[in-house]
Amino acid sequence: MQLTPFILIPATLLWITFEAYAVPLTREQTGLVKLSLQQIAIRRDLHPQILLQRHINRSHRRLARMTGIVDVSPKIYLERLAAREAQIAARSLRVGHAGAKPGSHSGPNSIEKTFEADVTGSTTSTANGNQGFSPIDVAALANNTLTPANTPTTPNSIGLADQGADTGYVAIIEMGTPPRSFNLLADSGSADLWVGAEGCVSTNGTDCGNHVFLGPQSSGSFQNTTQSFQVQYGLGAVSGTVITDNVAIAGLQLGNHPFGVATQETDNFASSTSPFDGIMGLARSTISEQRVPTVVEALANNGLIQNSITSYKLSRLADQKNDGEVTFGGLDTSKFDPNTLTTIPNINPQGFWEAQIDTASLNGQDLKVVGRTAILDTGTTLLIAPSSDAQVIHQAIPGAKSDGNGGFTVPCTTNASLAVTFGGRAFAIDPRDLAFAPIDPNNPTGDCVSGIAEGQAGGPNQWLMGDTFLKNVYLSTDVGRNTIQLAKLV
Repeated sequence: MQLTPFILIPATLLWITFEAYAVPLTREQTGLVKLSLQQIAIRRDLHPQILLQRHINRSHRRLARMTGIVDVSPKIYLERLAAREAQIAARSLRVGHAGAKPGSHSGPNSIEKTFEADVTGSTTSTANGNQGFSPIDVAALANNTLTPANTPTTPNSIGLADQGADTGYVAIIEMGTPPRSFNLLADSGSADLWVGAEGCVSTNGTDCGNHVFLGPQSSGSFQNTTQSFQVQYGLGAVSGTVITDNVAIAGLQLGNHPFGVATQETDNFASSTSPFDGIMGLARSTISEQRVPTVVEALANNGLIQNSITSYKLSRLADQKNDGEVTFGGLDTSKFDPNTLTTIPNINPQGFWEAQIDTASLNGQDLKVVGRTAILDTGTTLLIAPSSDAQVIHQAIPGAKSDGNGGFTVPCTTNASLAVTFGGRAFAIDPRDLAFAPIDPNNPTGDCVSGIAEGQAGGPNQWLMGDTFLKNVYLSTDVGRNTIQLAKLV
């Protein structure tokens, strides 16, 4: 099957530089499995505004795929990136960024090098985590640092190595015979499991980079089928065949489990800078392009866990707790306040995880946001809201400004907190998560890119709530009951 690249963007804008570190797997108690999540780092030489636009474009595409609304053309996305580049270049000339000379900004490479000069320069500041953008996050932006996980104290838990600034989360599972570890993006917004195939090629004709691949040469239990598949994501796509092989999740064995191996990947997946070998989709299998059960459904079907429940605790680098995990089969009560556990129905008819929003408020001020719904997606970094809602939110944040391209800036020192109410309970976003990245890394008390942006693809009443929100709650999804649970973290 020939796979057409999903969107053509200059390679410097396509993907973020990542590193991945495997975490050992251990046998845990039957019925409840906890699997480590590994945070993805953001590229240190990518300007925050370019990074913001990349996340906005990706989120728009995910919303279009989830809702079935016709997406805009790739040309529109390129124009948005070009507008963002021009905005950065103009600002660099105004403030005298390193290397900024008239006519020197000829494209994204020069813009990214300007940002790299900023982040690798002096970051001396009187700011701390309560006075501006976290120095820990600034260092992660500049140095692409990995923060080792603390030794877990909870049974059935594997530690999380914390990398970058909370842009995504990667789980480690084992596949094949003999078993080998694969790094998989944990994605509640899709329902297909895949890794690269032996002999995988990218859409530009090269190989699929420095990843772990699966096939008959590496696995004695690998069995191919004649069934093909193709999956389109917010940015990128893969195609290949459905196979069966042994899968081990925290020591629980799924023999001859059906999933995909990608024989062709778009460049962002195939690149050696991609931190993961594949994706583990954890929505309902009704949206699976492979038409097979998800991992959590298979674990329940085989009696390895009691319920097809997936629960998430996404960590925040600035907290230095390094306590992210995904739990199969139940909830980890050590991660949340049980008195705040709220059960709400999943209202999405396709198979995504979507909840009714009661209302939203900013520092206690009712924003008059009613009749809205939210898709809860661990595979999205930002919170994307319809234009009118995003503007209402930022109008209530002192010092917030629109950048004219679908994004916003907020003071890095903001104390504003957006609270979204589900099932009668309000869940607040930490003010630190409203500040996605500083415009100038040397000024952590200046303006920051907002973690909330406009989105046009999901309709006037639909939000896409990514990690900006999900870092602030304990999230649990139940396939059998078709419910979602949220709770406040401890």
